[in-house]
Formats: sequence, structure tokens, C-alpha cells
Amino acid sequence: METPIHLQEQNLTALKNRLPVPTYNREANKAGIVHIGVGGFHRAHQAYYLHQLRQLGEASDWGICGIGLREADAKLDAVFNKQDHLYTLMVKHSDGKIEPEVIGSIVDFKMGVTDPEPVIARMAHADTRIVSLTITEGGYNFNPTTGEFNFDNPDIQHELRHPNDPITVYGFLTAALKRRRDIGFPAFTILSCDNIEHNGDMARKMLLAFAEVQDMELAEWIAQEVRFPNSMVDRITPVTTNADIETLAQDFGVIDAWPVTCEPFIQWVVEDDFSNGRPEFEKVGVQFVPDVGPYEKMKLRLLNAGHSVLGLLGALHGHPTINACMEDETFTTYLRAFLDQEATPILGNIEGIDLEQYKDSLLERFANPNIKDSVSRICSESSAKLPKFLIATLQDNIATGGSIKFATLVIAAWCYYSDKGMDRHGHPIEIIDAMGTELHQAAKQTTTDPLAFIRQESLFGTLAKNERFAKLYTEAVQKIYKDPNITKYMKNMI
Repeated sequence: METPIHLQEQNLTALKNRLPVPTYNREANKAGIVHIGVGGFHRAHQAYYLHQLRQLGEASDWGICGIGLREADAKLDAVFNKQDHLYTLMVKHSDGKIEPEVIGSIVDFKMGVTDPEPVIARMAHADTRIVSLTITEGGYNFNPTTGEFNFDNPDIQHELRHPNDPITVYGFLTAALKRRRDIGFPAFTILSCDNIEHNGDMARKMLLAFAEVQDMELAEWIAQEVRFPNSMVDRITPVTTNADIETLAQDFGVIDAWPVTCEPFIQWVVEDDFSNGRPEFEKVGVQFVPDVGPYEKMKLRLLNAGHSVLGLLGALHGHPTINACMEDETFTTYLRAFLDQEATPILGNIEGIDLEQYKDSLLERFANPNIKDSVSRICSESSAKLPKFLIATLQDNIATGGSIKFATLVIAAWCYYSDKGMDRHGHPIEIIDAMGTELHQAAKQTTTDPLAFIRQESLFGTLAKNERFAKLYTEAVQKIYKDPNITKYMKNMI
């Protein structure tokens, strides 16, 4: 192998014989898209789609300026500065093949933590026509039970008092939109790419709730001028490991401080409703539809809920990765039973989708041995995910009299996981959750009150008062606390 070369703009000519690199003039790119929340998923999905379009010689007005609103984003900012905002996307196939490609669609990155002005100015710039979001479920700042905006958040209270000193996405959006309105610039589109059902509608509802308290006239302008298309996004993107960085250097001769890994599968379905134009993403496979709702629901209730089923049960059993779960016949059989008996019946028909084929593909994707998606990543922030993915399915099946036994066992496993923080062998489990303390406090009361965990109405609504669910849950959680050998109960159900 030739001497590894650092990933930088000036080295692309030398690198092009080792892997595909951008063929377009990145310096000519206008930052037509500002993206908040530049994690691995954004770099494997939206930024990749735009890169493909640029490789076709299209969309020169649509470069991406990334935005970091958290202290943790400083690491990525430092890497981007050293690498001219370039990164390598490593597509991992199930047969072990790895296809790396240098992505050049991100042309700038700004941190808004210590000085918000450069971020507000970038969002308010005439070139900016879309502000897109991957801020995770928790970033939307809503109560998962009521769906209403959380005004108790101290950062929100600060922004209401100090509109020119934003902290959250809502403070930055309103500050930038106010500036655009005052200058006379057209509004930008706000495009959510998060795993929330009706994500555009949710972004609109939350932003307007905030703006109405901060500045009612501005809220009225936003309601009239800003478009919030719903979208469904899909590509499994594990956390980058040191081994990935070493593989890229040793096997492909590229030194990249933060590459991104992903599966081959990719999908994006978007409602074609934009305030101020958009890239022609349909040229690279994006589906534009009048109503993304059915596709959204399918993905959330099958892929995302399926991931959580494997993740929480797998964590308790001691499986380290999702593909390890899929190598265990008990887990694959249980997952398919959940998908077939509890998730599918509440979906209905979805135009252009063969649900049996879709579920088959999910099992193949989860089993990809080259992805090695960690169980801890899938379980992270479960309090933000499960109400939308799994608990919603439970509630729908309770309402229709459908099966609830598979999802109920997962909730019981989540309780034990939150209480004990260890698997069935007594090995510690890494729990990453903004509500981790509250979950633990509720779960540890289970031995004296079996329903303590599900009495958290902000997560479970009134499930604790449903006699059918409460009985099934109590039986499941008491069994797990007596013996956390989760596969024993899984086998009895399938």
C-alpha cells in the first residue's frame, strides 16, 4: 500500500486513483442549504444525495453549511477545519466489501455555542433557501404524551427573554427568520430529516408555539411564508470506530479523522412543498410524494421499532451488536413475530410498497455482519424514541384488540435495563438517555410497585390504567426480575 495521504482539498488529485473523489468545483458552491445537527446520519444521507447530484454537474447553488449548536460539535468543527469539510463515506456490504468515497457537498461549518451571530447571519443570508434538521427526537422539545411544546426548558425561557442570544434550534430559527423578514428576503424551507412521524408538521407546530410567545407578528409571518415538508429518511449509520479509521488508512491510503460508515440501502421520501426552491433530488433517486405519512409510519413502526426490540432485548441478553442478535434464531424469530403480528396490522396498505418484501429486506439489513451496529447506540435515548416507535404501536393494538405481548415484553426489559444497568450475566450496560435518572428512579420501585415504571405518564400516557396491558406487563416484569434470562420468555412466546 502506498503511503497514506491526509484528506484535504489540495490532496484530492493524488487521492483520486485510490477512491472516488468530488469531480466538481467545491469553491463555486453556494451554501443553499444550512443543516443543523451534522452527525453521521446526515453525512451518510442528505449530504450524500447532494454529493451525487453535484457529481452529475447539477445543483451548484446547493452546497451545505453545517451548524453545531452543542459543545460536543466542536470536535467535528476541528476535523472539518483540518480537512476542508471533506469526509469519507464507507459503504459496508454484507459480503465484507467496503466502498469508500470522498464526499464534498458540505462546504462550510459554523458553531453557534459561544457566538450565535455567524450562525444567524448564515441562515439569514440570501443564498440560504433551505434549513434542514437532524436534531434527534429529543431536540424538538415537546412532551411525548401531550405533544405540546415544553416551555419549562430553561434554554427556552432564556431565549424568550433574550431573542438575540439563541441557544436552541427554535431561538436560532426565529432570529434568522425575523432578520430575513425585516430585510425583505423570502423565507427558507424548514426540512426535518428526523425519525418523528409527521416530522415537518411537528417542526412547524413547535416553532410556531415558540414564536407566538416570543413575537406574535413574526409567528404570523412564519405561518404564512415558511414551508415544512414532511419526510421519511432511512439508512443505517453506525458510530465510527477506530478500526474504521485504521481500515481506511491501511487498505485505501486515506487519513480521515472522522469517516462515516453506512449500509448500502438508502431511501428518502419527501413531500414536494418548498418555500424557495429545492435541488432536483429526484435525479438521484429521492421520491417526492403528496403525502409522506404512510411511508413514515411504515418505517418508524417496522425499522425503528424493530431496532428497539432487538436493542433492548439484546442488551439484556448480552449481545453487543444488532447483527449478533440476528445470528441468534430466537431473536430473529421473535422480531419477525413482532413485525408480522403487532406492527403490520396497524399499517394498512401503502401504495407501491410490498410489506412482506420490505420486512424481508429489514431482516437482511439488520443481519449485515459488516455493519456491526452497537446495541448501545440503538438503545440510546430510548425515552425519546420509544413513545413514537413502539409505545404508539402498543396503544394502537390496545385500541383495536390486537396482539400486544411482544412489545410488552420489550417494555418490561426496558424497565429492568433502566433499573439494574446490567445484562443477565451481571455485566454493566452503558445507558445513554437524557431521562436516565428519572427512568432509573421509577424502575427501581418495581419490586414494591410492579407498575411504577409505566406510571411515567410523560412516556406511557395512561397505559398503567389499561387492565389488559397492566396485567401482561406485571407478569413479564416480575419474571424478568426473578430471572433476567430474557430468551427463556421470548421462546415461550414464539
